[in-house]
Amino acid sequence: MKIIAFAATSSRQSINQKLVRYAASLVEMAEVEVLDLNDYELPLFSEDREKELGQPQLAQDFLAKIAEADAIIISFAEHNGTYTAAYKNLFDWCSRIKKPYQNKPMVMLSTSPGARGGATVLQQAVSSAGYFDGDVRGSLAVPSFNEHFDVEQGHMTNGGLRAELLEQLAALISTE
Repeated sequence: MKIIAFAATSSRQSINQKLVRYAASLVEMAEVEVLDLNDYELPLFSEDREKELGQPQLAQDFLAKIAEADAIIISFAEHNGTYTAAYKNLFDWCSRIKKPYQNKPMVMLSTSPGARGGATVLQQAVSSAGYFDGDVRGSLAVPSFNEHFDVEQGHMTNGGLRAELLEQLAALISTE
């Protein structure tokens, strides 16, 4: 099984990047490639830019990575209650080429230092995924990241949250 994992942010110090790397490491017997959205930075999407640039190679490359995968894990950072500009922009470019999620089984995550753990953006992502051929098998908002994750050791310290994450990830390989 090949998994593509990424944090839906361009922050190099992202706690969502730490969470998605950890989550991907928990899926046994899988080859995991963790993508960095900084490698797919594109000009701000507009119809005028699309007419000028066509289908940018970086958007095509991102979609090709998803096409190669058997499953996807995404961890969403929340900016002002919604997607980060970096993710939304890449998603907009990609969606003009094809439906980005390409019927792949997915687990969608979010985290933040706050008590809701990015739950607002996660709810948006889960509820809209079907419109973009997303097969969401599980989702989890991890609250108060700094209280429940040991950054030095790279693992979740809250046993209940770890068990819930494992349950969500197990759905990636489920055939039901």
